[in-house]
Amino acid sequence: MQTLPELRHVNVTRYITPLREGGSLPAVADADDGFKYVVKFRGAGHGPKALIAELLGCELGRYLGFKVPEVVFADLDEAFGRTEGDEEIQDLLKFSQGLNIGLHFLSGAINFDPAVTQVDAQLASEIVWFDAFMTNIDRTFRNTNMLMWHRELWLIDHGATLYFHHSFTNWEQSAATPFAMIKDHVLLPQASQLDEANTKFKALLTDDVLQHVVNLIPDAWLDWEGYDETADALRQVYFQFLSTRLTHADLFTKTAKDARQTLV
Repeated sequence: MQTLPELRHVNVTRYITPLREGGSLPAVADADDGFKYVVKFRGAGHGPKALIAELLGCELGRYLGFKVPEVVFADLDEAFGRTEGDEEIQDLLKFSQGLNIGLHFLSGAINFDPAVTQVDAQLASEIVWFDAFMTNIDRTFRNTNMLMWHRELWLIDHGATLYFHHSFTNWEQSAATPFAMIKDHVLLPQASQLDEANTKFKALLTDDVLQHVVNLIPDAWLDWEGYDETADALRQVYFQFLSTRLTHADLFTKTAKDARQTLV
């Protein structure tokens, strides 16, 4: 378990290259602290909601002890990208002025391959539980969203978690879902200690922890077209979703266990 997070702010100084594996066109970029980051832009397809999912997924995961790249708030100046030759990228940068999210670039990391790397039962169980809690529709065989770096397993790309917020209706019902899509999780075959993960993480994720992480969401990411709620009111919905989800942890844990039984 880690201490409660406080995020740093950096200024993006150089756009290096797009990462075209995903549809949102994140990019490797330099920042004024001398480090490289994978920057995800608020002007991409799912807008700031994908950045919120990334922030909450990374910081809750880090608190629970997973290896996650450092997350920073990445500021993009209005003049940035004017010289970019690619029109699609130029538009993306134009609509992403202001606050974005950056993840420390793990230079030399390779994609996790389940045929090459065996993950022990405890870690696999904890990752499966966490992804069921966060309603993460990724981390499948097709899209593992994990990297091997310095012989350790790192979790990346949480932008597809908390998918309830793309409609933001019936969030109470979404919070209580058993999350049947966990059946496709790449680590489910190794996840033989789900009850232990459930007991451990229910104790760690207190309301104070959830509220602290939710409070990290900046106001700039909570100004949504078509919504009249204040930033504080929207943060409270995220908190209530996560808190309610935790009270139903036994339900989604059982769903994961039942799905695993069909595999082994």
